[in-house]
This record gives sequence, C-alpha cells and structure tokens, in this order.
Amino acid sequence: MISVYGASGFVGDRFCNIYPHFIVKQNRDERIPKTKNILYLISTVDNYNVHTNITLDVETNLKVLCEVLDFCRDSDIVFNFVSSWFVYGETELPAKEEYICKPTGFYSITKKAAEDLLISFCRTYGVKYRILRLCNVLGKSDNKASLKKNALVHMINLLKQNEDVYLYDDGTPVRDVMHIDDVCRAIKLICDKGNINEIYNVGSGQPTTIGDIIGKAKEYLDSKSIIKSKEAPEFHKIVQAKDFWLDTSKLNQLGFKQSIPIDKIIGELCIS
Repeated sequence: MISVYGASGFVGDRFCNIYPHFIVKQNRDERIPKTKNILYLISTVDNYNVHTNITLDVETNLKVLCEVLDFCRDSDIVFNFVSSWFVYGETELPAKEEYICKPTGFYSITKKAAEDLLISFCRTYGVKYRILRLCNVLGKSDNKASLKKNALVHMINLLKQNEDVYLYDDGTPVRDVMHIDDVCRAIKLICDKGNINEIYNVGSGQPTTIGDIIGKAKEYLDSKSIIKSKEAPEFHKIVQAKDFWLDTSKLNQLGFKQSIPIDKIIGELCIS
C-alpha cells in the first residue's frame, strides 16, 4: 500500500482511480503518513503565481513538504516524489536525469529546491527516495486546463468552440507529451520496481511540435477556428524552455512501454 499526498489533483486523482486497492489517501491537511510507502504529488502547477501570490510556490512546494518530512524520520520509509520537467530549464535535449538543472520561474525553482531538500533529508535520516520528473501530461479529466497550465487541452477546447487559436512561434515549440493513464502506469512501475535513491524521467521520449498537435485536432474536429501565430511574451520566455523532451532510457529499462499513441490522445481530447 502507498500513502498518496495530493490525491485530488489531476494526476493524483487518476492514479487513485486506476489503483484503488494499492493506495491510501492522505487528507488535505494530514501530514503524518499512513504507510511506510509514500507517493507525494502536492504542488502548485505553473509559474504564474509570482504575479498574484508571490509566496504560494514556496508555501506549497517547500513548506508543506517539510511539514510532511518532519514525520518521515524512519529508514523504513520510501518517499516517491513527483516532480516536473520544468526543473531542467534550458538544457541539451533530450534531457537526461544526470544533467545539471537550471530552472527559472518560481514554480520551477521551488520544484528543484524541493528535490534537493528531499535528497538532503533522506541522506540525513537514512530515508529512501525516488524522484519522478513528469512530461506534459494530457487527458480529458483535466478540468483546470488554461493557458497557464496544460495549454494544449485548453487550445483544443477552443477548437471545439470554433474560436481562434494563437500559437507561439508558429507552433514550432517542441514538447514531450503522454496520456495520463500511461503516466500513472509509469509511476506505479517506478514505485514497484524503480531503484531507490534515483531520479526517473517519465514521458514518451519523443519530441512533438505544439503546432502538429493542434493541427491534427483541428482536422479531427473539422473546426472552423483560425490558427494564428504570435510571438511568445517575454515572461513566457523567461520561465519556460522553448523546446523540450525527455530521455526516458531509465524508465524503459524497467520495462515500460507507452500504450496510448499521440493520435489516440488527440482523438480522446477532441471528444466532447
């Protein structure tokens, strides 16, 4: 059994629904783990909080984590921490787990700081850990998609309404995307078989342009939307790499194979 922190979020909720007999949900304000095996998903979700609540990323991504770690000073604990591809920043591609990270935005920086705090804590108290860096996760169940978070789903929703869609840099930016069910399977596999005290990239390992995804979705929907290009805002350029995909060799060595191809993901997202 695994104690899931952040079970109400996009990935956490889906993971709990897929593996109901494997999980124990931790309540929102609960800090003491119910089992020795932990899956930690509590997190903010984008770099834009600096404009509205400058301390939110620190409070959520670092303070709450430390409050939970305070009850994890036990060498029998395995702490599986879900992180993000955002921690890499601008780097050589495909990004490998051993690369030096250069995060920029507040979300990205605090996620990397959380990884470092976790590693230091675990070394201090002999706790075992794994860090999972997720790619762009796509799925219909993401009801909070916006231009700030999971913009691809948001843009496909605009296509459904025949509203114009604006793509940064003519849709040329590259991303690593994977269906949420495949992501959950990868998380489960790493929790079951992943080496302790390791970092794992979770993704397809394949580069896909945003323009290609939106173009296929427009064709699938026979949408009347007009797809237009615009230059990315300066803040977007500051906090997010233009192109990104992951090296998933370590995940694949565990026996993982993606089961839902990009065309099927797009088709699912296009269904009302």
